[in-house]
Amino acid sequence: MALLELENVHSYYGSIHALKGISLTVEKGEIVTLIGANGAGKSTTLRTISGILRPRQGRVMFDGQDLAKTPAHKIVNLGISQVPEGRGVFSKLTVMENLEMGAFVRTDKAGIQEDIEHAFTLFPRLKERQKQVAGTLSGGEQQMLAMARAMMARPNLLLLDEPSMGLAPILVDGIFETIVNINNEGTTVLLVEQNALMALQVAHRGYVIQTGEIVLTDDAKALQVNEMVREAYLGH
Repeated sequence: MALLELENVHSYYGSIHALKGISLTVEKGEIVTLIGANGAGKSTTLRTISGILRPRQGRVMFDGQDLAKTPAHKIVNLGISQVPEGRGVFSKLTVMENLEMGAFVRTDKAGIQEDIEHAFTLFPRLKERQKQVAGTLSGGEQQMLAMARAMMARPNLLLLDEPSMGLAPILVDGIFETIVNINNEGTTVLLVEQNALMALQVAHRGYVIQTGEIVLTDDAKALQVNEMVREAYLGH
């Protein structure tokens, strides 16, 4: 049984049919990437998984449990954390307070402190800035904070929405290296990313979404050499 399974999922924004029967799976321990153009339905897929958007049809199964009618805050308790597009840090709180907010579903004070220290190991820049207000951080630092905050819930599945957006190339390399490190430590990752080349280089498998429908799925290495993917998303 897959850790995450979407089966014939249809999601809407009002009368707009955003997801048109998509199906995908994420196995425990994988990095799976979802690539596609702006407006294809990538972020909508993540919102549907995390309970922000309710599917009108289909099933969203996580570790054997149907999430379709589960409140978003309870989905976090089940082991899913999302890093939203645009980072979504609490701009008026400090770095430390943001990390503490990421652990709001937990009561184990010793474990929380241990995970804060681990976050500072993953992102040493955050340790230097732990008392700084998050809204004054650079874009790259805010992305680090958003990822560290999501990990404070000790998720089994991490949903990443465009983690490289707006970042300088040198920072992008570091972010993707950290994604691999997080995965190597045991966290399964579903990655939505417009930088298809970088995404496919770190992922095990990938899906291509166009106008709300999955049109292609394969091993990540195979997708890198697929002619359609190369022309549409890799600039070849």
